[in-house]
Amino acid sequence: MLRFVTKNIGVAVVQIFVVATIVFLLLRFMPGDPVLLVLGTERGADPVAVAEMRATLGLDQPLITQYFGWITDIARMDFGQSLFNNIDVTAYIAERLPKTLELAIAAIIIGSVIGIFLGIVAAVRRGSFVDFIVSTIAAAGMAFPVYVTGTAFILLISLQLNLLPASGYTDFSEDPVAHFKRLLLPAITIALPLAASIARMTRSSMLEVLGKDFVQTLRAKGLSEKLVVYKHVLRNAIISVITVIGLELANLIGGTVLIEFLFNWPGLSTLLVDSINNRNYPIIQGSIIVIAAFYILINRTVEVIYGLMDPRTR
Repeated sequence: MLRFVTKNIGVAVVQIFVVATIVFLLLRFMPGDPVLLVLGTERGADPVAVAEMRATLGLDQPLITQYFGWITDIARMDFGQSLFNNIDVTAYIAERLPKTLELAIAAIIIGSVIGIFLGIVAAVRRGSFVDFIVSTIAAAGMAFPVYVTGTAFILLISLQLNLLPASGYTDFSEDPVAHFKRLLLPAITIALPLAASIARMTRSSMLEVLGKDFVQTLRAKGLSEKLVVYKHVLRNAIISVITVIGLELANLIGGTVLIEFLFNWPGLSTLLVDSINNRNYPIIQGSIIVIAAFYILINRTVEVIYGLMDPRTR
């Protein structure tokens, strides 16, 4: 098992290194000169000012020198400074990342609870009206884009019924109740398609296990249906569901852009989009590396959990 875990850690390190290299090369060949953006149109015409700024940013050095300096800084978690206010990029990420993680984790918890419950009910009552309703809801949940669902929630729940705030962010230390109220609506918006996907996976995995011979043997021994379903069938079916949940969580870390924008949630995704619009290269680099690192680490963690639950997969 130790070898299996060590191998996954090594793979994660290599993948993060490859992503960092790709990000470095892509941003160096993007259109637009960061020096001219920092200096502005007036000072950008001054060759002396341009040369001084290139030296300050290290852009006057050979590409290979810039690359090794970049990799060394990344290893120390030093992403440089913003081009426009000289604030450390790490400070920006440290401020925004917890908000995105909170939103993603809340959505995963809500989506997992709803999805697993509906999937179990649909599998146990296969072919019934309940199964039809659950399958229809799951298909609808996956069909509607999140921005459509989010807009409908804002119009109905916030503006018409006045049950939850439409948008904005309140720090937990200032007002915990207001914080969770503002978190709930965007989290539910993200959770609905997740719940649909998890419900379908849970149903299919449960049906596959229910068809195994050992299930018939357990029933023949006189075990109650609840014990068979929840202790034996669900335990074997949940492995595939955990994989889906882990992948969905990894996707959410960098995929909450629309929801953060729609609900005015100040997360890492909106920081990345704003930085791309402003050509703020250090923040772009740092944000992409952090998002990619989380994606990779979550996938590797799911791989390890999968190996723990089912030793055959090692």
